[in-house]
Parts: sequence; structure tokens; C-alpha cells
Amino acid sequence: MSPKKRRRLLFAAALVLAGAGVASLVLAALQENVLFFVSPSDLVRTPPKPGQRVRIGGLVAEGSLHLGDGLEAAFVVTDGAHDVTVRYAGALPDLFREGQGVVAMGAMGADGVFEAGEVLAKHDETYMPREVADALKRAGRWKEGEGLSPRRATP
Repeated sequence: MSPKKRRRLLFAAALVLAGAGVASLVLAALQENVLFFVSPSDLVRTPPKPGQRVRIGGLVAEGSLHLGDGLEAAFVVTDGAHDVTVRYAGALPDLFREGQGVVAMGAMGADGVFEAGEVLAKHDETYMPREVADALKRAGRWKEGEGLSPRRATP
């Protein structure tokens, strides 16, 4: 093999190795920042690792909203089959109501209560994340024709 071909081969191999290194770094960074969606049933069935951030979605259970001192709130998110208590310290969205769809982002606490860092309420009468709608359908809580049509959530 001539020295010119050898240099080209080494240069190509270096480019491939560098590209693989960059791709692995990007994938590692993305994996740490990915936020998985779970329903209350999924959360009960397979709890996340301690401190693992997830998005939980479902309906705010009727009669479950308890407002504390200041901006503290606790409520129950349900998919009809299982319930998860959520604790949140912050201003709830204007459209937040019992019986409405909600997505909370946070992590499960050591006491079994979901500690939310962010709460999103549906933004109009037809908004429902597809994952939440699917979980409600599986639980038999989905009511067709009542203004709830699944759309892709864009939080």
C-alpha cells in the first residue's frame, strides 16, 4: 500500500472514530434529559427509579384538590384504574380543575407521593395528550363525543 493511500485510510478511520465518539456523547446527553410519560397504572405497576424524572398524566380526581398555605397544592391523578397523589408547590394553571386532564412533571418521593415541579392543564376543550387518552381508554374512563379528542401534546 502506498503512503498516500495509507494516510487516506488513517484519515478516514480517524473521521469514523471521531463521528462515533460525538454520536455516543450526544446519545448519552439525550438519554439523561429524556422525560418519559407514564399513566398512574404504569407508575404503580413499574415504579421509576428514585429521583428519575417522569411525566404523569390523567384526570384530576373529583374532590381531591387540597390547597395548602401559600402556593402549595395536593391532588390525585387517576386513569380510572389507579390513583397517584401529587404534591406541587407553585401556581396552578388557570384551567386546572377537578375532572380535567393534567400532566405533571417530576419524580416520585420516598413517601410514595409524586413531587411535581411543573403542572400542565389542558389548554382548550379538545386537548388531551394521546398517551393520557390511551390510558383512559384502557381503564374504560374514555367518553367519546364529550369534547375530548386525543391530540399530540406539545409541552
